[in-house]
Amino acid sequence: MINKFNIKSQFDLLFEQLCLFCDELENAQIQSAVYFQLPPINKDQEDKAPTNINVKKYKGDEALNKIVSAYKDLFIEDKASSKVMMRHPGLLTINDFNNQLINRLKCVNKEKQKFKQLILEIPNNDARFEAVHSAIPSLITLASYRKIHSESTVPYSVRFTWMTKHATRTLSKDAALEMLSRSSNYSNPRMIDQQSWQALVEKEKIRVSSLNEKSKLRIRRPTRVSPEVNVRFTAQKRYHVSAALPFILFNPHPETKLGDLPNYEKNDNHPRKKAYNFLVDRIYLEKVD
Repeated sequence: MINKFNIKSQFDLLFEQLCLFCDELENAQIQSAVYFQLPPINKDQEDKAPTNINVKKYKGDEALNKIVSAYKDLFIEDKASSKVMMRHPGLLTINDFNNQLINRLKCVNKEKQKFKQLILEIPNNDARFEAVHSAIPSLITLASYRKIHSESTVPYSVRFTWMTKHATRTLSKDAALEMLSRSSNYSNPRMIDQQSWQALVEKEKIRVSSLNEKSKLRIRRPTRVSPEVNVRFTAQKRYHVSAALPFILFNPHPETKLGDLPNYEKNDNHPRKKAYNFLVDRIYLEKVD
């Protein structure tokens, strides 16, 4: 059984390794440090996808201080929003020829993963929330799971970009109709009157009802745009990871190309953007072929 003591003990192990890592980081042989500060998200912006994001760049010692703070950013404290986690894109290049920091980082990520697995053993979200916040008040649980990504070989380039992902959920025709039936009882008098709302939902239900009984449906809802790190070795060999925390390049090669995170501007006419034919635009409901 997972109890308060288990949760607190594992978190203390995690935080101890994280603090040791940050202490060693401040005394490491750092070649370069850059931190891309994103604007804070207040409560009024929590449910709105941004159309532009201005990035402020810091370098050197100032960047290093912000990077260390980013790795320890695990608590709500006085944040403008407790619903949308702050992201901390950045890049450190460090000489670590004896692998001291690399090994410490492996310990940090191992303890993060163990903490995550421990919490996910609790059967439902409400119980998890209660257990975690009873043991560690003000902890942002998802922030404690965040892996610190790094690379210790020699890539051709390490660059940043913005990525829009989708949260997907597959459901049956009956489940979709049940969802729409529930939503017909909702209302938003500032946007639409109840009668017009119910008429809109009825049209959506008719559209779904016309499908074959065995039809598979999917909600493919876009999530907030987020920064990512692109690590490239060749045109074919490359990978990308989240830039929610600063990326570390160990023992950097002078010819590796390093990039910056640009400001974000939403582009509705992107040539690679896929056109979706949603059954219900409002909830991003589509038929799976």
